[in-house]
Amino acid sequence: MNIVRWDPFRELEGIQGRLIRLVGERPYLGLEGEEPAFASWTPSVDVQETEKEYVIKADLPEVKNEDVNVEFDNGVLTVEGERKLEKEEKGKTFHRIERGYGKFVRRFALPTEIDGTRIAAEFKEGVLNVHLPKSPNGKRAIAVKVA
Repeated sequence: MNIVRWDPFRELEGIQGRLIRLVGERPYLGLEGEEPAFASWTPSVDVQETEKEYVIKADLPEVKNEDVNVEFDNGVLTVEGERKLEKEEKGKTFHRIERGYGKFVRRFALPTEIDGTRIAAEFKEGVLNVHLPKSPNGKRAIAVKVA
């Protein structure tokens, strides 16, 4: 007789696998005719730092420039927008939709050393680049006294 040790993580993996198979055909859409839910996908983002600036790069394939909004307020950079689902047309049938569509919002809390007056953003070939220059006044050394 073999004794099998119960592993709760294996049980969770099994449940996750069954859920994925259940909704795998249409993971991002609701019932027939419904619009995708808010924030139903999240674009991939890289955050880089150089000596002079931070750069945030977001992959936004098939998102139009006018559907993207970038704001900086109180040390928080907000990137939001929408990738619209292509509507079925006569003679065109979708058999599988796996890419995410709908609205998205990404927020980044930034260091206080950002010069908010010189922030620049460019959108080219499906990639949004936001340049956040560092402020020379933002960094300061603090002396630590040892007692």
